[in-house]
Amino acid sequence: MAKKAIGPVRRTFTPWEDSSAKPFIEFRNVTKRFGDFTAVDNLSLKIYEREFFALLGGSGCGKTTMMRMLAGFESPTEGQILLDGQDMAGVPPYKRPANMMFQSYALFPHMSVEGNIAFGLKQDGMAKADIAARVAEMLRLVKLEPFAKRKPHQLSGGQRQRVALARALAKRPKVLLLDEPLGALDRKLREETQFELMNIQEELKTTFLIVTHDQEEAMTVADRIAVMDAGKIMQVATPAEIYETPNSRFVADFIGDINLMEARVVSTSEDGTVMQAVALGCQIETSQTTTAAVGDTVWYAVRPEKIRIELGETEHAEGTTAVNQTNGEIWDIAYMGDVSIFHSHVGNGNGVSIRSTVANVTRLVERPLTWDDKVTLSWGRDAGVILTN
Repeated sequence: MAKKAIGPVRRTFTPWEDSSAKPFIEFRNVTKRFGDFTAVDNLSLKIYEREFFALLGGSGCGKTTMMRMLAGFESPTEGQILLDGQDMAGVPPYKRPANMMFQSYALFPHMSVEGNIAFGLKQDGMAKADIAARVAEMLRLVKLEPFAKRKPHQLSGGQRQRVALARALAKRPKVLLLDEPLGALDRKLREETQFELMNIQEELKTTFLIVTHDQEEAMTVADRIAVMDAGKIMQVATPAEIYETPNSRFVADFIGDINLMEARVVSTSEDGTVMQAVALGCQIETSQTTTAAVGDTVWYAVRPEKIRIELGETEHAEGTTAVNQTNGEIWDIAYMGDVSIFHSHVGNGNGVSIRSTVANVTRLVERPLTWDDKVTLSWGRDAGVILTN
C-alpha cells in the first residue's frame, strides 16, 4: 500500500484560525518566579491538539521553565495551566497525560533497547502480551527492529535518540514534551531526524511541544512557533509568517539573517509607504501600509536573499533619488557551497553594510563577483517589512 502523503495534511492543519476551536494546552496569565528572578512573566498561550508546537528562544528566555511547569516539575507562581480542559494545579507529573524526552536521553545502560522501551509499561502493570505488542510497534515506528537486543552503549547517538523517543511514546501520552532533543546530534543526522520526528508525529496524531534554541530546527518541524525573550512571548505564528512578517526588530533579528535599515517616513497611502533611508542614500518604496506618521522613524527589514546584487554601479539623473536601489562595494564574501554571501559597504561611506545572498546555480561563471567590486544592490516593493518597534 502506498504511503499516504502528509504534506497537504500539515498545510491545511490550522485550528488556531478557527475561533470556535478549543485549545488542548492553555497557559493563562502564568508567572514563574525564582526568588527575585522572573523566569516567565504573565504569559498566555494556546496550543491545539495534534499540533507540533515550538518554543524558541535564547538561554534564559523561559522556554524550558514553561515546559517543566506543563510537565509538573515546577509550579506556577501565578496563573493557570490547563491540559485537555483540566487544571493541572496539584496534579503530580506521573498523573499527567504527558511524557518528557530529555536532551540527555536518560536511557538505562543495563537494559536492552526493548527493555528501555518497555520499562514504563511494566511500571504501569500492563500485561506481558500487550507490552510485547507495544514495544514491537515502537521499534517499527523508530526503525530499530534490528537493534532490539542491543544495549545503549552499542548504539550511535541518533539511535539512542530514537530509543528515548520510542520510550516516551510507548505509553501513548496525549502530549510529548521534547527538551532540546536533537542537540547532541551532528548537523546531517539532526536534519534527518527532524523529518523523522515530523513523520512520527503525523502518524501518531500526538501533540508535540518542542523546546529549542535552534531556529532552523523550529522552522523545519513546527506548525507554529512562539519566539520568547525574557519570559515573554514576542510573536506566535507559523514559520513562514515568523520569517516573512516578523512583528518587531527582536523577532526579525533573531530569526535568520536580516538587513535592518533605519528610515524616515516620507509619505503614506493605501498603495503603500515611501521612506527615506539617509544612510543608504536612497528612498525605499513598499506596498505595505504603516501606522507610523510622516516624519516618524521606522525600520525596514529585508532578508539577504531578497537583495539583488549586480556588477557595476548605477548612475541616476541629477536631482533624482534612487528607489529601492543603492550602490556599494563588496568588502567580504563567504562561499557556503549552495550559496555565496556578500557584505557590501553602501551609502555615504559611513560604514553601513548590506548583506545579500546569491544561490550558486552554476559551477562556473565568466566574471564572478569578488572583493572590492563596485556593485548595485536593489530589491522589490514587496521584498521587506516595515517595523515600528
